[in-house]
Amino acid sequence: MPGWKEYAILFTALVGSPGTNKSHPLSFAVQPLIDFDAEQAAIFGEAMKRYEVAMELPPKDRAAKGYDTNPVEPKRVRFTMQDVTPEAVHRILSENRRSLVLVSDELAGWFKNFNCYNNGSESEFWMSVFNHKAAMSDRKSSQSGVFIRNPFLCVIGTIQPKVLTELAAGNRNANGFMERILYVFPSVQSKVRWNRERKSPSFDIAVAWSEILSRLIGIVPAVDSCGEIIPEDVPFSPEALDRLFSWQNEVTDRCNAEGSDTLTSIASKLEIYAVRFSLLLALADRACGDEKKLIDADTVERAIRLTEYFRVTAAKVQGIVSEDALTELQLAVLSELPRTFTTAEGVAIAAKCGMSERSFKRFIKDRKGVLFVHSAHGNYTKL
Repeated sequence: MPGWKEYAILFTALVGSPGTNKSHPLSFAVQPLIDFDAEQAAIFGEAMKRYEVAMELPPKDRAAKGYDTNPVEPKRVRFTMQDVTPEAVHRILSENRRSLVLVSDELAGWFKNFNCYNNGSESEFWMSVFNHKAAMSDRKSSQSGVFIRNPFLCVIGTIQPKVLTELAAGNRNANGFMERILYVFPSVQSKVRWNRERKSPSFDIAVAWSEILSRLIGIVPAVDSCGEIIPEDVPFSPEALDRLFSWQNEVTDRCNAEGSDTLTSIASKLEIYAVRFSLLLALADRACGDEKKLIDADTVERAIRLTEYFRVTAAKVQGIVSEDALTELQLAVLSELPRTFTTAEGVAIAAKCGMSERSFKRFIKDRKGVLFVHSAHGNYTKL
């Protein structure tokens, strides 16, 4: 649509119980970026030593000894960062305008530090980052006059199911913060046995993955006269747009019919992610040798499959958060309800527990799609 552009900014949480090896895929995914940052850190260290030596020399002696007359303090090039304040994020982004990813092995350490360093709303800062709003910082403690027109910052980390309720605290489950996160939530949460007999791939996955990311890292973006990166537009083909619109219309009709505020909120953010997935998959194809300049219908279909997976996991997360927030009466009713029930059966069970018909119907409506699914007219299934 005219005026609507999306960037492949992702906030991702790998959800897993202790011992389910959730940290290993995270480490694998970011390792090529860590390797790149390590190389750049070494380069930066040498450049900083040279800069400091030059600054200790009188200006008139610098050129004679092989240094710039007016040396410029080097900037550390990087793709990853960890425990940072919003002020530090602005500074690092100003030095690395191409992209950054906050990597947190335990996401709890990320959101539990919100507002530790100032009295502002840090969750709102990150929501602004998600929406790709221009980044500005005028705090006394931060770099003076930071302005970044096209900030690109992703977040990825791991979290345990029992910590999800803490993620939802502080109004984050009401202001849309929770819905901005993609939850990778395997259905099997048991500890995995070591297995010598497990077959290995026929090729070195780590090398192949590193090569793919190296191709993306190797792209030299165009910049304007002010040094701002000029993003490259990747438009949809007409057939791709037709499929994207028809999918969005189907989801919208389903949300309106179900009348669940929670599911509608999830759907609204996933619409954005469907577009971002389309771009991300197109870039992945390009990194693997496909030079197409448009997002085609097949790419949109793959993006929709990804989006539908994350719809299921988002509802699963909301179910955990919702159940933890239930009153004792609601928990009692939930416990007494069978796997499947009719509205009349549910009303009768709720009455035995001391809940009125009106309260029960409101309870069902508010938790539809999270604790219950409307399987047919007047029939429900407990999730």
